[in-house]
Amino acid sequence: MVRWILEPGLFSNGTVRTALLLGALVSVVSGVVGIFTVLRGQSFAGHALTDVATAGGSGAALASLSPLLGFVGGGVIGAGAMDAIGVQRVKDRDVATGVVLGAATGLSALFLYLITLQTSTTGSTQSILFGSIFTVGPSTLPDVALLSVVVLVGVMVIRRPLLMGSISPELAAARGVRLRMVGIAFMVMLAAAVGLSAIAIGSILSTALLIGPPASALKVVSRLSHAVVLASVLGVMATWLGIVFAYDSYYWFGSGRGLPVSFFVVADVLVEFVAVNLVARRRRLRVVEEPATTAMPEQVGWI
Repeated sequence: MVRWILEPGLFSNGTVRTALLLGALVSVVSGVVGIFTVLRGQSFAGHALTDVATAGGSGAALASLSPLLGFVGGGVIGAGAMDAIGVQRVKDRDVATGVVLGAATGLSALFLYLITLQTSTTGSTQSILFGSIFTVGPSTLPDVALLSVVVLVGVMVIRRPLLMGSISPELAAARGVRLRMVGIAFMVMLAAAVGLSAIAIGSILSTALLIGPPASALKVVSRLSHAVVLASVLGVMATWLGIVFAYDSYYWFGSGRGLPVSFFVVADVLVEFVAVNLVARRRRLRVVEEPATTAMPEQVGWI
């Protein structure tokens, strides 16, 4: 059984080791940022930023620049545009997100079309949309690690006002939280997380890591720290299993061709989500319903 799951040469392969490390970094960042994304109800904004990352990545490919620079840079520009339109106001979020989403999709179509005019191969388009973690070289790891640390430290610094603003914006404003500044800072971190995820599983599918594991974690835990840890663990598990299965798939068909990592990662995230929901449902059936609490977030262990 173990031999069927772990094909020969898996851990001795330098490409696989690089992919495992890259996948772990990306998954942890996506898990941490994703928790706040779900709490703030900005999953749609996260999805829109994937399309902005697509535009940035395709523009970088067209200009022969670093894909990481394109994904992250495009996402940050998109986050700034969404804030300028009105993403800081809850009622305007969908409008701002929709406008940026439409513009980014149009730019992506243009850039990808221009790429096809430059080359007859479709590898770059496939890599931008659906990722190619096995093609990421070791030289990219320091940049990914540095950006990951910056995002994680940034979230740590603003976690309290960010959480308070996510749960009760009115209360946060009354306590002097600068919601606009916190919102802008978080959108930049969200853009960076989407860009990092796009390197691993592609810009189109990057919301799978951003939303799936955090949504699963929030189903079964009641403390922020526990939710962050569980989301990160679930994300790393999904990514590592995806890498292992993608590597193994080269041996399944005997043709030297395997299935993409992104397919397995997204499938793993879906399985985790279904499994966690089943566990949460069973727990709800066993627990007697308690009266609703009106306690403050810090009193129930979130802050």
